Amino acid sequence: MKTERLAAVLLIVTLLLLTACTAKKENRFVTRIIHNPVLAGFYPDPSVTRGADGYYMVNSTFGYFPGIPIFYSPDLTGWEQIGHVLHRPEQVQFDERKLANQATYAPAIEYHDGTYYVACTEVVGRGNYIVKATDPAGPWSQPFLLPQVQGIDPSLFFDEDGRAWLVYNSGAPDNNPMWDGHCTIRLVEMDMETMQVISEPVILVNGGVNIDEKPVWIEGPHLYKVDGRYYLSAAEGG
Repeated sequence: MKTERLAAVLLIVTLLLLTACTAKKENRFVTRIIHNPVLAGFYPDPSVTRGADGYYMVNSTFGYFPGIPIFYSPDLTGWEQIGHVLHRPEQVQFDERKLANQATYAPAIEYHDGTYYVACTEVVGRGNYIVKATDPAGPWSQPFLLPQVQGIDPSLFFDEDGRAWLVYNSGAPDNNPMWDGHCTIRLVEMDMETMQVISEPVILVNGGVNIDEKPVWIEGPHLYKVDGRYYLSAAEGG
């Protein structure tokens, strides 16, 4: 009888241990889902960077002023607007041509070595530029114009060796498109002290993933580096 009771106890303990181990293993793979409400708003072309104390997001504002709102979040869940990147009239060059769907397009924000940078395109205006600030709430600098960058959607990338690069959408090679919407993704090196382009552009992508399919309007490029490998993301179709 004692032997049977001991065997029963050992069986129960074993089952409890197995259950606990299984639960522990399952908990390692549990994904926490945040159910935020869907709110009406005006946040096209969002771009996010991890800063010194959390995350910062910007978005397009086209012909509206103040422009490029900047939002802060400690956890990528709740967001609070803390200011605007374009907050002084002298930062922009709007005129009667700039309607609500023109001007400030696709800002891309990056944080590097204590400074926040936003690269952007002023469509039907001065073209591509970069502004910077040590405090994301502002004030932000005057735009540093990039006349050598012929295209749209510029985005900065800071490599581990300290070099800085700008990737952007541009026209077809030699300005000779083989079809309507034939674009390229190009890369130039930047000197962040002078805020100037210091290399000739290199074409990273011609047309799109499969040039035989005549892809159109490849835009919004961003460079990343993960575990020693470089990744380029972009959107075909505009």
